[in-house]
Amino acid sequence: MVAEPVAPITTYFRVCDGVRVRFADNKAGSRITVLLLAPWPESLWAFRRIWDRLAAVGRVVAIDLPGFGHSDGRPELIAPDSSGAFLAGMIDEWGLGAPHVVGPDVGTAAALFLAAKAPELVTSLTIGGGAVLYPIEAGGALKEIIEAPSLEAVRALDARTNVGYAVEPVAGSVSEPEVHEDYVSAYDLGRFAESARFVRHYPEQNQVLRDLLPSITTPTQVVAGRDDDIVPWSNNQYLDDLLPHSEIHPVDAGHFAWEQAAEQYGRLVADWVTGGYGRVVPG
Repeated sequence: MVAEPVAPITTYFRVCDGVRVRFADNKAGSRITVLLLAPWPESLWAFRRIWDRLAAVGRVVAIDLPGFGHSDGRPELIAPDSSGAFLAGMIDEWGLGAPHVVGPDVGTAAALFLAAKAPELVTSLTIGGGAVLYPIEAGGALKEIIEAPSLEAVRALDARTNVGYAVEPVAGSVSEPEVHEDYVSAYDLGRFAESARFVRHYPEQNQVLRDLLPSITTPTQVVAGRDDDIVPWSNNQYLDDLLPHSEIHPVDAGHFAWEQAAEQYGRLVADWVTGGYGRVVPG
């Protein structure tokens, strides 16, 4: 494992299922383990503003999913269902027990497939901000990428410029240059188009997920920005309506709620993993 010593989170690499995965781990000895799945087009650094709050309550592990951030990927792994299967293998191989999984944005679909297929490996979910509704409801650049005629059309985009523009409000190139560059460089040199495979699977996989949602018994809280113009609120309400053991929390933010409303987001996750999830556990 090779460390990247950049405060406040130290990241490492470890091979799992033949791919090199970038992760962070506070290595705390605790009965509580929180597994954070990084959003797109960011990286695990998206959790820098809630890291200390969560580290105070237990072990925290954050990863860039295969094909995202600075983790390697294979085309067949960059899809919601296969990401869920990858997570099941990783949780077992890394000895994480049954973590509380926090999966905003693209992590939402991956976490739901994980909970549907391997419920014994998940204690609870915190999800939201993912375009999981069927039929699809998405806006802006996300809608364009999902509906693009081919990956070649996505490859034609200037990924560095477009990703830089998207993340500038939450990780400024002047105010946080290291984080900004971490996000932008993660999707340079063709990686953005490869990562887009994930959301381009939504049209068929959201239909599968729709049928699975009522059977997912994992305690779930849906947390997302109420003013998200990329992933409309209807996606979050849909999850709360179909999941049998859930509660929903709109926060005062746009799409990047985990960064734009970090105090509120972090408080909700910390309360949930330290016992709040019991509110929705059937008696």
